[in-house]
Amino acid sequence: MAVLRLRYVQSFKDRHGRPRHYFRRPGYKRIALPGLPGSDQFMAAYQAALAGETAPKRHVGAERWRSGSLGSLIAAYLGSAEFRALAPLTQRTYRNMLERLRAEHGEKPVAQLEARHIRRMLDGMADRTGAANNLLKRLRGVMQFAVDHGWRDDNPAQFIRPIRRNSSGFRTWTEDDIAAFTAKWPLGSRAHLALMLLLYSAQRRSDVVLLGRQHLKNGAVHVRQQKTKTRLAIPVHPALQAALDLVPADQMTFLVTQAGKPFSAAGFTNWFVECAKAAGLPENSTPHGLRKAAARRLAEAGCSAHQIMAITGHKTLSEVAVYTAAADQERLARSAMAAMPGAATNVR
Repeated sequence: MAVLRLRYVQSFKDRHGRPRHYFRRPGYKRIALPGLPGSDQFMAAYQAALAGETAPKRHVGAERWRSGSLGSLIAAYLGSAEFRALAPLTQRTYRNMLERLRAEHGEKPVAQLEARHIRRMLDGMADRTGAANNLLKRLRGVMQFAVDHGWRDDNPAQFIRPIRRNSSGFRTWTEDDIAAFTAKWPLGSRAHLALMLLLYSAQRRSDVVLLGRQHLKNGAVHVRQQKTKTRLAIPVHPALQAALDLVPADQMTFLVTQAGKPFSAAGFTNWFVECAKAAGLPENSTPHGLRKAAARRLAEAGCSAHQIMAITGHKTLSEVAVYTAAADQERLARSAMAAMPGAATNVR
């Protein structure tokens, strides 16, 4: 049996009988080497240490997966600088998705993963097209990470088409919805304040629950979006100002629970959906639907896509198009027809 001998490597078994490996060069700090000698993970850390670099951070649980498996690849990705650069909320979402994938397919070899295998995974989620397409996005990212770090030569997820969705996503609130909600929850109620913040800031729930007086400056709400890190200054609408004027001056965040504590994003959604139900709105009346309603209102008011992006923080025109698809088609069509030459002529 061949023995792999590497310079400066010290190996021993700890008190639990587990093998441990360290890079120990005289005059340098000792560096732990992950995995087994000869594995991709071990050799990458060894080469980095030999070159005088800091060994890559080990991800908890990486030892459980065989070298070259999808599980070990996901562990490497979750421990990478690329992943740690993401927003905390995005990290949590991606991690949950990838951990579910790893639990089901972690033992499979990365090198043998083909596009047909990924399509089979997605076919098994045909009743959850949104979740399937999100998984495809994550797989594209992880497989690109594999290509960039020498795990394989190609990205098998790159050219797979997303599943066509029959739904446009979160339901956009209508004007009747907004009127019914404010009739049930008038000015001065927490629910009314929540509606005003969502509708007149056009921000995600994760940003709205963090807003407080420290975000108000020169008549605008200053937001640094949790998801994209985009910085926005959104003028305060009079309807929002009327609601903010009633918030106690010593309250750190505008929106608080019944116990006076700040909301979590998920807790806020659960509470707000219940408020919408109490107002007689459909069950799928979510906070995100008001972000879409805000974009719809701006489109109906004649705002350009770039003006809408200045409020919502979207980066591309295609993203804005998704949110403005619910604009008042009939009103816009009448306006367009009125602009057509000869529109004033009454043709019979």
